[in-house]
Amino acid sequence: MDSFSQMIIGAVARVKNAVVKIDVYKKSSAPRRSAGSGSGFIFSSDGLIFTNHHVIDKADKIMVSLMNENEIDAQVVGKDPDTDLAILKINSEGYSVAKLGDAESLQIGQFVIAIGNPLGYQHTVTTGVVSALGRSLPSQRGGLVDNVIQTDVALNPGNSGGPLIDTEGMVIGVNTAIIQGAQGLSFSVNITTAKEIAEQLIQTGRVFKGYLGFALQEVPLNAKVKQHHHLPNQKGLFISRINPASPGSRSQIKEGDIVVSFNGREINTIHQLFKELTRKEILTMTDISVIRHTELLHFVIVPIEKPNV
Repeated sequence: MDSFSQMIIGAVARVKNAVVKIDVYKKSSAPRRSAGSGSGFIFSSDGLIFTNHHVIDKADKIMVSLMNENEIDAQVVGKDPDTDLAILKINSEGYSVAKLGDAESLQIGQFVIAIGNPLGYQHTVTTGVVSALGRSLPSQRGGLVDNVIQTDVALNPGNSGGPLIDTEGMVIGVNTAIIQGAQGLSFSVNITTAKEIAEQLIQTGRVFKGYLGFALQEVPLNAKVKQHHHLPNQKGLFISRINPASPGSRSQIKEGDIVVSFNGREINTIHQLFKELTRKEILTMTDISVIRHTELLHFVIVPIEKPNV
């Protein structure tokens, strides 16, 4: 067998026993008839599971199927519709625990692997490459999921909530969405963001987030602009859209600006901005600096708390 195939087989073997099938039941559906299904993966020895919020939303009963076909009741620990993440818990044995990697070191073109249960076909493996990093993705509720990994991995309904792994078998994303009618466009929530969300959900069952109303994309900064303004940044956040009736729409910032600092801190990645917006003291007049064409402009913005729906 060729070494490339052996690498994929080895990576899948490290995580496959942690991948689960999730079936949801609602009172309006017939007895024991699934009202929907998705995927998830166990990430702690006490049975905590990552999945998508949209997989378990409005479920009256959630059942988790392990690799050994044991079906177990699951409880919701917490959920966050803004990032389309949820944490479940099971009390059982016979599973392994997926290891969470470092998505900040991902490179465009890097080989990745998805495992899930598309259309009910359990433990299906698909492969592809990282197409883009630091995307903002419209959620099913009309908001934006930030710090998303774009790949060309084949995902289908039922893959939602499953792990995106690297060739070492480390989880670097939570598969969350495809764009209907498109080919080679799949999206996963960056595991670095997912870990931050999980910490808050496990502690309090909810997530605090400040809200600006920007759709963002990480972009490299022009070398001459960096040098002229003595900027330490390697990248900035390009504002592709400003939502109406948002803090961004009430500021002097415009679509097309590139955010380079926020709250007095250099901003290279969406995750760095996300970290700043998880501080409860951020709900006040806050400084923000942007590049507009070749100018460095300094403004203020007043974030609001994003409600948990």
